[in-house]
Amino acid sequence: MLEAGGRNTSLKTIMPGMMPFQTDRTNWRFETVPQPGLNGRRGYQPRGKGLGGSSAINAMLYIRGHPEDYDEWRDLGCPGWGWDDVLPWFRTSEHNVRGADAFHGENGPLWVSNQDHAHPGSHAFVEAASQLQIPVNHDFNGARQDGVGLYQVTQKHGERWTAARAYLPAKRDNLEIVCDALVERILFADGRACGVAYRQGGQSREIRARRAVVLAAGAFQTPQLLMLSGIGPGAHLADMGLAVQVDRPAVGADLQDHIDYVAAFETEGSFFLGRSAAGTLKSLGAMVQWLFTRRGSMTSPFAEAGAFLRTELAGARPDVQLHFLIAIVEDHGRTKVKGHGYSCHACVLRPESRGTVRLQSPEASAAPLIDPAFLSDQRDMEVLKAGVRAMYRILGTPPLAGYKGRDRYPVDLADDAALEALIRARADTVYHPVGTARMGIDAQAVVDPRLKVHGVEGLYVADASVMPRLIGGNTNAPSIMIGERCAAFVAEDLH
Repeated sequence: MLEAGGRNTSLKTIMPGMMPFQTDRTNWRFETVPQPGLNGRRGYQPRGKGLGGSSAINAMLYIRGHPEDYDEWRDLGCPGWGWDDVLPWFRTSEHNVRGADAFHGENGPLWVSNQDHAHPGSHAFVEAASQLQIPVNHDFNGARQDGVGLYQVTQKHGERWTAARAYLPAKRDNLEIVCDALVERILFADGRACGVAYRQGGQSREIRARRAVVLAAGAFQTPQLLMLSGIGPGAHLADMGLAVQVDRPAVGADLQDHIDYVAAFETEGSFFLGRSAAGTLKSLGAMVQWLFTRRGSMTSPFAEAGAFLRTELAGARPDVQLHFLIAIVEDHGRTKVKGHGYSCHACVLRPESRGTVRLQSPEASAAPLIDPAFLSDQRDMEVLKAGVRAMYRILGTPPLAGYKGRDRYPVDLADDAALEALIRARADTVYHPVGTARMGIDAQAVVDPRLKVHGVEGLYVADASVMPRLIGGNTNAPSIMIGERCAAFVAEDLH
């Protein structure tokens, strides 16, 4: 197994509360091209670097999406990927501390835990929503998704439980893990993937595969690697000076991501998290507590509570997701804010806008050109405005309203033009890109329903890039389910 980053074994990875303090060692820190729908701003696209990928830097929220999301995949030409097909795989992968039932497993490698130390402000958010007759939902992955509640998290005994910690044993005779190895292209012989070329320590190297190659580089770097290897839009590859192995326009197309607006509120005192002398002392105490007990506020995912809502524009499924954070978040946490407070995200669960990933260079070390085309479809703006209004109704309801938070970006919610202008000035991703190597049986699909790349032999894709449609929720759990299924397909095909 080749990994471009490191092993991600430091406290910055394992301690959940260190999530905001990632470095270039653990985060690719991509940016988008300028987005016309966001007033020409470049969006930020953090992606995990190192073992575990983005599960090593994400908020650890365990969400599968809505069952009808997977039935939609099936109906779009992905037989075997309906809800009844994928649910057993979710259950197989899961070790839920609540135990097994019709929806959950308890013997899998991926630990899913409750938040035992959720902030009182998160409970206030849940109570405020319930005051508006939004049902409290103790399991967003159970019988229904709608409602408000605390998220479950991918943690084990207070530690972040990444995909690598779940699936990569410390030692295994038939597995060699090579880190700091940047894959540059896939090698082919007679139309079959036969290995990869990679760079490590300034040296170019090759490794041969007798049976198959599996890509799991994510929604940005999997299409990048496919294109660097000659699989992608022929004209674009030719412009880059690359030989075309398979002319496949859908590689790097169909990029979908959750566009998201964040409201931020300042409060007096140090009840919520923030930057102050009192806050620093509390944080140091929490770190000491975690080091000795693996308990306390350093187990927080920050986005502790949330909701799945149906606006007036929704169909059969919730169309907006909320994430309530116990701190002020500005520019993805990159802008430090003095003082204390809370934030809330509202995102469009099923965006209509479609973007692309393209090469800016034939060099693998260069970042890909990422264009999500955010808000290029006005329908996404209409859903987001409805979601922001619904979010503000909760934020203005007791007991949450009792904290007297000062809105950092006040707007007249009845002024449609003003709200739209504020969204275009502040919205960005909530980190769920998919679709750039989509699955299907049609002539344009990149991989088939067994996750084999069309047009070549011995090449599989096992990540969120294969999703034909973005699911209604966070994408870590579905990506792990896809990995589980790809492993089974490979084992069956190569038996």
